[in-house]
Amino acid sequence: MTDANRGVRIIDGREMQPPEPLERTLEALDGLAAGEELLLLLYCHPLPLFNILRNQGGYVWQEEVLEDGTHEIRIRHA
Repeated sequence: MTDANRGVRIIDGREMQPPEPLERTLEALDGLAAGEELLLLLYCHPLPLFNILRNQGGYVWQEEVLEDGTHEIRIRHA
């Protein structure tokens, strides 16, 4: 999903079974344009994803946990 008006790609992985959210996120990051942001919605803290991002380098992210337990993770190029 893409919100073209804001340059944000959205992956709602809250109802997906592992490893689908991780696979979709990595695919989306491969095509992420400069200035574009990926918004990932999950019900967990995606430690494997964060480890991959650290090891690959080139990305920055912020995580916020919402009241309903959703982890809202915003990823972009560094």
